[in-house]
Amino acid sequence: QVQLIESGGGLVQAGGSLRLSCAVSGRTLSSYAMAWFRQAPGKEREYVAAISRFGGMTDYADSVKGRFTISRDNSKNTEYLQMNSLKPEDTAVYYCAADPSISTMTRRSVSGIEYWGKGTLVTVSS
Repeated sequence: QVQLIESGGGLVQAGGSLRLSCAVSGRTLSSYAMAWFRQAPGKEREYVAAISRFGGMTDYADSVKGRFTISRDNSKNTEYLQMNSLKPEDTAVYYCAADPSISTMTRRSVSGIEYWGKGTLVTVSS
């Protein structure tokens, strides 16, 4: 059974930075394309970024492009999301997702994705 465990969330002031991590167990990370989604209170879960199995392709939502960087270290079975220049509107629970296909991820939809983590809360104060 594949498990995804997020960490690194917390409270940060606007303009600050955080790095989220997603540790994968039960299968080697290189078996999966990875993505981050987020869900703010009262809103639907939305796409943030995705990365292909070996990191050759990345994709970002317009709202985070230029501020967030997705990366992975397959030797550590861990995916990352570096978040810079954070804004209050970035406040959300951030979820790690895994699927064998990068095409599934770049549809930018929650449907059809094989595995999800339980999320880590990021709060950005103004």
